[in-house]
Amino acid sequence: MDKKVIPYGRQHIDQNDIDAVVETLAADFLTQGPKVVEFENKFANYLGAKYAVAVSNATAGLHIAVMALGLKPGERVITTPITFAASANCIRYVGGEVWFADIDPETYLLSLESTRKLIESKPAGFFKGIIPVDFAGLPVNLEDFRELADKHNLWLIEDACHAPGGYFTDSKDEKQMCGNGNFADIGVFSFHPVKHIACGEGGMVTTNSEKLYNNLSKLRTHGITKENMSENHGGWYYEMQELGYNYRLTDIQSALGITQLLKNSKGVSRRNELANNYKKAFKGKIKYQSLPNGMYNAHHLFVIEIEDRKALYNYLRENNIFAQIHYIPVHTLPYYKEIGYGSADLSQAENYYSKCISLPMYPSLSDEEQEYVIDTTLSFL
Repeated sequence: MDKKVIPYGRQHIDQNDIDAVVETLAADFLTQGPKVVEFENKFANYLGAKYAVAVSNATAGLHIAVMALGLKPGERVITTPITFAASANCIRYVGGEVWFADIDPETYLLSLESTRKLIESKPAGFFKGIIPVDFAGLPVNLEDFRELADKHNLWLIEDACHAPGGYFTDSKDEKQMCGNGNFADIGVFSFHPVKHIACGEGGMVTTNSEKLYNNLSKLRTHGITKENMSENHGGWYYEMQELGYNYRLTDIQSALGITQLLKNSKGVSRRNELANNYKKAFKGKIKYQSLPNGMYNAHHLFVIEIEDRKALYNYLRENNIFAQIHYIPVHTLPYYKEIGYGSADLSQAENYYSKCISLPMYPSLSDEEQEYVIDTTLSFL
């Protein structure tokens, strides 16, 4: 492959994307305009959700999600240790306590059984919510988590940042798109450049609750609303009803998001084609994330496990393949260790981390490039 660098992920921007951004730059609104609303509506329709709120990034989305659900200082929420830190940090932003349950060693998702055991080991009302993550693009079975959450009066936030276009099949044999709001109270998506839909930065929060939608919309915009205007007020009138944030997405980014969204189904299909190529080459030789029946993996990542992970990482880089590690378990990060989250038995997560490495996975990865990645990986063995 000469000296061409192959990253683990990258955005794909074509002329349609460029034209959409240029058109918006020449229009009347660069922010708080019609493109934001258009993007929200089209994204909600794509998933089958009732409402979508565009935000500046997924971290902001997670933050206002826990706020909208009323999380208070000292209240406890369960999440997975195998995720980007933002999935846990949002709990800390409002003074909540993070509790980690272990992962399933085959799917790498938050384990339902580990979560159940953790909940049932504590008194009723000890926990307030659960934040499962659709890790690498593989959907969590939220029907099962909803049943568990309802039994213990907990809310659910689906961190779907890796999974727009993924789905699981429920007990009625119906496809449930990630983030559609049928089981989780709120879903959160990311539009970072290496994700499926690249807006530079950006995110989307989805829900089927009108009450949560209204709260999310206020929190996204300083806690301000103009809903209480009356004949005694002029058009300038607004109320700041609570302490919110400037977490808005611009029209420029929204225009890019709209054109990117149009390509997502094709992109997810290509990601699955690449995943199947990897699986065919590695079957019986290298362990990779399992795919339970009825699941459709959106494949933000393709993760394998290998004993001498660091040596493979370095070997691939020497051959211009820039693989990545996803993720350092959150409970082992210095901040979380210092505030006391290192004592839980999370052996499956720690074992996974000792072996995991993410190979290149993005729609514009060519067959020739992938074959080079496969051959280089196998040659290491």
